[in-house]
Amino acid sequence: MQIILLEKVLNVGQLGDVVKVKDGYARNFLIPQGKARRATAAAKAEFEARRAELEKAQAAKLAAAQTVAEKLTGTQLTIASKAGVDGRLFGSVTNADVAEVLKTQGFDVSKSQVKIAEAIKTIGEYAVQVSLFTDVTSDITVVVTPAA
Repeated sequence: MQIILLEKVLNVGQLGDVVKVKDGYARNFLIPQGKARRATAAAKAEFEARRAELEKAQAAKLAAAQTVAEKLTGTQLTIASKAGVDGRLFGSVTNADVAEVLKTQGFDVSKSQVKIAEAIKTIGEYAVQVSLFTDVTSDITVVVTPAA
């Protein structure tokens, strides 16, 4: 399916690109999320009329994400979780847990933006990446401690 991107999409293209993607990806994700429109003649004309407005909105989102990333970089979170004597957790620390702690500290981050390399199942320090915008990421440290 031919679509026009209304914002930058990772591994697909930039704002304004006309690209061909799989039908399901366009119908189920890009179009409902407002990231793209079908590439019809009318849609292309409408896009060109709104191009400056869309570029300005994307620049504002990028600037906001970069300021949050600067504040977030180097942040150290402490999460207390139940653990056994050998240091293994009863369960694991997930991206939802990290996002929840970040929200309590005043950062507006969703769980889908938190990228954990592998499951956190033991006590210790872990590097976690937070993807705030398409190309804006921030590295934080999560310290898992045993719950008292």
